[in-house]
Formats: sequence, structure tokens, C-alpha cells
Amino acid sequence: MGLESGARIVLEQCLAIKPGERVLIVTDTKKERIGRALFSKAIELGSEAIMLTMLPRSRHGEEPPGLVAEAMKRADVVICPTEYSLTHTQARREACEAGARIATMPGITEEMFSEGAMTADYRELAEITAKAAELLTKAEAARIENGGKSLALSLRGRRALASTGLIHKPGEFGNLPTGEAYIAPVEGTANGELIVDGSIAGIGVLKSPLHIEVEDGIAVGIHGDSAAELERILGGGTEARNIAELGIGTNKKARLIGIALEDEKIYGTAHIALGDNSTFGGTVRAGVHIDCILLRPTIYLDDEKVVEGGRLRV
Repeated sequence: MGLESGARIVLEQCLAIKPGERVLIVTDTKKERIGRALFSKAIELGSEAIMLTMLPRSRHGEEPPGLVAEAMKRADVVICPTEYSLTHTQARREACEAGARIATMPGITEEMFSEGAMTADYRELAEITAKAAELLTKAEAARIENGGKSLALSLRGRRALASTGLIHKPGEFGNLPTGEAYIAPVEGTANGELIVDGSIAGIGVLKSPLHIEVEDGIAVGIHGDSAAELERILGGGTEARNIAELGIGTNKKARLIGIALEDEKIYGTAHIALGDNSTFGGTVRAGVHIDCILLRPTIYLDDEKVVEGGRLRV
């Protein structure tokens, strides 16, 4: 498949574009070819399409320019093929509150646009993801074991989201390609140690595992070959080191390619994010959101094993 086929999947299957809808493509100078493919297909489908091209942001979770943010609030549909993620931004949240349905595609490549996770069976994906999200929502506590280390955190009172790729209702949003159930743990409750052995957003596939020490919801120690690079991305302040998210991958077509957009969707993986969770049920605004992928973790929800060795028990 090529760019045209990928654009058709996004617009017809995932977003169910209707003639006359106001469709906004937000892209940047690094992803403009993908943006143009979506723009052309949106016009072909009879929508009122507009494309805005901005300079790439400097990190995941950084806000887009004000002009872009305002345009997002006036659209029926927003699609964001960008170098860095706009998912966990106030611009995305406010646009959804205004009724836009939004697909973000951080780090998408032309190959990813038409292969791998993008070609999933979306009906099966939706069923698996909904079940995983239900388990996360019902749980009061979670424990993630990997590489001989364990991280415990509270989920009490938090609602999980199911990113199924079917973004058909006003106010809905998700990544494309997709396939994850995710939740914002209660701030200040995560304690233990975390071994990250897959990849990290903005860094890529890890050559060796990264060891993160967590106290009272904050990553207080980061050790390993990629530690300095992760510290640089996070910058200063404790907000960026907040344990922001627990996610479970549910896409059987996803592959480990070094881009978090696809890596975190791999079936049976987990990801823990650092930084901002204010856009999906948490309370921390950090201006950065960095996903860390664990390849074959064991996950317990209220002492019930729901993930083991890369397999979901749902």
C-alpha cells in the first residue's frame, strides 16, 4: 500500500469523514508529504479541507502555535501527522471539548502510514482494547513487573481510555496507528523500580535496558546508557518526572521500530509515561509526555494477572 491507501484507511475507516465536514490537517515541515496525502483524500471525499504546516515542535507534548490551536477548535475533524506528539496538549483537549474528533500521528513515517499497525483488524482491536480498558478502570491498584523489578501504583477513581482507532463521535480522540488501553495513575502513589527494555519516545529502540527508580510518584533516579538523553528530553522540574500513564498495547500488527507511536501499541506490551497527564484524567501539566515501552512485562490489577510474557489475559 502507498500514501493514498493509508489516507483512505484514516479518513474512511478510522474517522468516517462525511461530505461537507470541516477537516483540518495539522502537519509540520517533516511530515508534509503525509499531510498532503490526507488533504488530497479529504477533498476527494467531499469535505471542506484545510492544511496548516508549522515548524516541528521541540518535544512530545509541546503546544502548537496559537493560530493552530484556534483553528483546531473550529474544525469537525483534526488530523495531526507531526514529528512530535500533540496528543497530550491543551490545544488537543480544548478542540475535543469544542466537539472536534481528532487523530494524532506523532512520528509517523511513510512506511508506517501504510504497513504494520495501520493495517490492523479494527473490529478485533476495538474489542480487545475495550476489555483491557474496562479492567484498568475497575482496578484500584496495579503492579508492573519486568526485568526482576516491580512498580506499584494506585488507579483508584481513575477511568481508563480505549484507543481503538474508531474515532467517529464528536469529542473523541486517539492515535493512529493505534491499539492501547491507558490510564492516569493517582499522582504521588507510584513506588518501586522500573526496567524499560523496549524503546523510549524521542530516543528509539534501546541498546540496553534503562533502570528508573520511583518514589511517591516521581522518577528520582534514571540509570543506563540512555539516561542522560532521557534527562535532557525531560528538562528541569519534578512535573516532567511524574509517573503519568500506564498503558497496555493491544495491536497484533504493531512492530518494534523505534517510534513510540507504533512501539507502544504492540500487543502484550506495557508503557509507562513520564510528564503530563492533564489531558486524560490526571492533574499534572508538564509540557512534555514521554512514553517508555516494556516488551514482555507481567501486569497485575488488584493482584489478578492480566498480562504475562507478552500475552493479554482478556
